[in-house]
Amino acid sequence: MRPHAFGRATVTAAAAAVVLGGVPSAVAQDRAPVAVPVFQVDPDFPAMPDRMLLGGVGGATADSHGNIWVFHRPHTLEEGNATENGYLPAPPVVEFSAAGQYLQGWGGPSKTGEYQWFNRGGLHSAFAECASCTSGRRLNGDGRPGSGEHGIAVDAHDNVWLTGNGDGDGQILKFSRDGKFLLQIGKAGSPVDSNSTEHVSRAAGIFVDDKTNEVFVADGYGNRRVVVFDANTGKYKRHWGAYGNRPDDKASKARQTSGPAPQQFNTPHGITVSNDDIVYVSDRANNRVQSFRLDGTFIREGFIRRESKGTGTAFGVALSTDPAQRFLYVADGSNERIAILDRATLSEIGHIGRPGRKAGEFFHLHSLAVDPQGNLITGESQGYRVQKFIFRGVSTAR
Repeated sequence: MRPHAFGRATVTAAAAAVVLGGVPSAVAQDRAPVAVPVFQVDPDFPAMPDRMLLGGVGGATADSHGNIWVFHRPHTLEEGNATENGYLPAPPVVEFSAAGQYLQGWGGPSKTGEYQWFNRGGLHSAFAECASCTSGRRLNGDGRPGSGEHGIAVDAHDNVWLTGNGDGDGQILKFSRDGKFLLQIGKAGSPVDSNSTEHVSRAAGIFVDDKTNEVFVADGYGNRRVVVFDANTGKYKRHWGAYGNRPDDKASKARQTSGPAPQQFNTPHGITVSNDDIVYVSDRANNRVQSFRLDGTFIREGFIRRESKGTGTAFGVALSTDPAQRFLYVADGSNERIAILDRATLSEIGHIGRPGRKAGEFFHLHSLAVDPQGNLITGESQGYRVQKFIFRGVSTAR
């Protein structure tokens, strides 16, 4: 089936949305035209094996070869009785080819105890040692049940990095591409401590900077910071909070949709690093993106529909693949769309998507990535699916 043209530009103070023959573009009012990237959704991506299903998708990414990696939550299918109807949950980590063909799957609790898998519900075995963990079921940063499997990244050596947001998850796991365990940073059953040098707390997004050989983590469901580790040894290197401030776990997480911006992160959820060494962090419930130098020096911030309620407008974050990386893409889970930002200013210049279940629509958009060809990969935590949006170039409205 041929991919369908999809997406449109937003109306901003400088540009009005125009759709010509289904192709999105933006035109300025009394100013130079605004260029926006154009995408087509591939309705046939991916091709799952017969009777195999994805559960809630925590994270999705692409490796340097263009293959797509998905980290999902099989237990969400078990809880939904899918297995009683003859369906089989896919393994937690799934690899697809660029065309969407199923290549392999692996992951789950260690049978030998060499690593600690993420908490899918109930309590960790180490939970009794975690006095400040939340009692009862796993909870996320909004006080609702957490989910376990969450973030995924693949480095230049094809190693796969995973994070979890279940109650007490204080670990990051590193595997080879075929699922061989390589490294654990931190440990399960860890308390919230945004200034810890030993563990994370229900970390969300993860990115490996191959130039510096460092792992950047949006440590955001329990802690509220960015933390950096050595990619080989797992040794702690540095951390920072919003605006480069020292994180303060006692600071209010009350939503502020206007007025002075919060001085602390609420839920740092997505993270990426540009070719020119700028770190971009999506602060989910604060509806914003902040940028930093590699050492944590604050550069600027941009809001994404700050007035929005819901679960936040800044989930995943990714960069375009043109040499200048002109565009920053942000998964807006509250409004079920992908916001397109001008990277230089962090101002919104366009968006694609809308709420719904059809191809090109979103139901709880949660994760976002860009493959080497500039295509967008999205994951939906409640839509139980991954979608691919094929990059068709840049369009300027006339």
